[in-house]
Parts: sequence; C-alpha cells; structure tokens
Amino acid sequence: MSWQSEFEELDKTKHDRESFDCSEKELNDFIKTKAAKHKQAGISRTMVLPATLPLLNNKHPICCFYTVSPTSIGRKTLPEKLSKKLPHYPIPVFLLAQLAVNKNFQKQGLGKISLINALKYLWNVNTHMPAYAVIVDCLTDDAQTFYAKYGFEVLCEHNGRIRMFLPMKTIELLFE
Repeated sequence: MSWQSEFEELDKTKHDRESFDCSEKELNDFIKTKAAKHKQAGISRTMVLPATLPLLNNKHPICCFYTVSPTSIGRKTLPEKLSKKLPHYPIPVFLLAQLAVNKNFQKQGLGKISLINALKYLWNVNTHMPAYAVIVDCLTDDAQTFYAKYGFEVLCEHNGRIRMFLPMKTIELLFE
C-alpha cells in the first residue's frame, strides 16, 4: 500500500482514524478521539497523509500525521545566550504536539517526511504570525533521538517529558 503525495487536514468523513496504530497508545488515542475535537475547538490542527487506496468503508487509512498548535514558553527556559535578547513576557512558539507513523508504514522515511512537512507548514504560518521556535515534548527516548537528529536541542523537562526546541532562524535556513 502506498500513500498520497500531499498532507491534508484531518477530515472524519474521508480519513479512517480507527485503523490507525503506531504502537503508542497515547498517539493512537489522540488521532481516534481528540484530534477532530481539538480542531473543532480551534486549539490545534492535525494534518494527515492518507493512503492511496480507500478501505471498504470508503475512507482512506492514515499513513502518518502531525498536530500543531500555538503556545508560549517562559524566557527563563531558554539557554541564557538566547534568552538575554528576548522580552520578559511569554515567548510565542509553535508546538509540534503529535507526530506518528502508522506501524504498517514505519521504516519507510515517513517520520522524516512528516517532520519536514510540519516544519514547512509552520514556516509558512510564521510569515503571518511569527513565533520564536518550534517545540516538541518527547513521549519516548526514541522520539528524543529522532528530533535531535534533525537539530532540535533539549530545552527543559515539562510534565515529565523532555522538551526540545528548534529556533525559527534555523528553520528559515531550510526553506528560504
């Protein structure tokens, strides 16, 4: 089975959320029960990469997805060399809240493709609503290794997870 060429916004009528399984319960539960509700509430946007062929229910399986939302961080959580030039009020950032690959499509580069697509998407949003960085809260050690491979740096511990960040100035080098 192969995937379509473009990510699209999650649509319950077109995308089969129930068949998604990335082997991480929290991420599976999110796509199945929370992603559409969060979109409706206006707090995040989930982008999916559908498979080319639909299932018997005429919905397309989700090969991978990512979820983004705006948030802010305190200046003091940043390394001193970065924070000294920033204001004392909360710093706007984008949260890459979820990123997962269906286990039927793992080991095919879709994690990297999802991350690049998410960063490009946020770079485009940044032209209209600037943010200082993209942050991620790593669910596992493997996730931390994955993000570090692409230049994310450890920021702090947040809610029992390692929080990492990638400055928009770095992302600018990728897409400008």
